[in-house]
Amino acid sequence: MTEILTEIPTRYLRTPEAARFLGLSGRTLEKHRTYGTGPAYRKLGGRIVYTVGDLQAWAEQGVRVSTADPGIGTVFPAKRIDPAKRASAEAARRRR
Repeated sequence: MTEILTEIPTRYLRTPEAARFLGLSGRTLEKHRTYGTGPAYRKLGGRIVYTVGDLQAWAEQGVRVSTADPGIGTVFPAKRIDPAKRASAEAARRRR
């Protein structure tokens, strides 16, 4: 019984909460979802939810320490991205 109580359930955020967490507008997060450039999400019935961990992981892809730093990944803008460009960025991320 204590094992069940020690596990913290996953926290799910709806789009407005997730957008505030990231410092974005809800509409920007919706666009990211449409174009496939945003954080991982889950669809539960008709509701879109995000985990805090997925939001943090997506934001971490944009971490840089200088303008010359290539970083660990690419956070694309909320617009349609050329599939070849996305594939090359994902391949580069996997090689690291």
